[in-house]
Amino acid sequence: MNIAFFLLPKQEVACVTLDSTLRQTLERMEYHRYSAVPILNRNGEYAGTITEGDLLWYMKDSNGKITFENASKFLLKDVPLRMNNKPVSIDANMEDLINLAKVQNFVPVIDDMNRFIGIVRRSQVIEYCERFVSRQSQESL
Repeated sequence: MNIAFFLLPKQEVACVTLDSTLRQTLERMEYHRYSAVPILNRNGEYAGTITEGDLLWYMKDSNGKITFENASKFLLKDVPLRMNNKPVSIDANMEDLINLAKVQNFVPVIDDMNRFIGIVRRSQVIEYCERFVSRQSQESL
């Protein structure tokens, strides 16, 4: 099966850029009720995934320098990412997608020029696997 079948396109994904402030990032995550969102660079390339934990640890480690009140003064590009969420190429096979979905809530999808084109949610991969297992079970009857 083609990965594009599962793709939630970029226009429908809540993303942030490296130049976003901590406040903008927190507000976007809160508004959409997401615990992680993709980060894009100025060229629209996938640059990583920011999590609530990344933001909270960064604020905690600032020893009071960064607060919710002044979070608009700090840029996302300065926040260390604790997880290395890997993207998958739109041309990749389902096995690659499934392997990444095992350890990531969503899998960023990139084109052949490393531009971010969307995500595949883990729940969609699980549903695909469930249908595959059900079909195998019915065939063995």
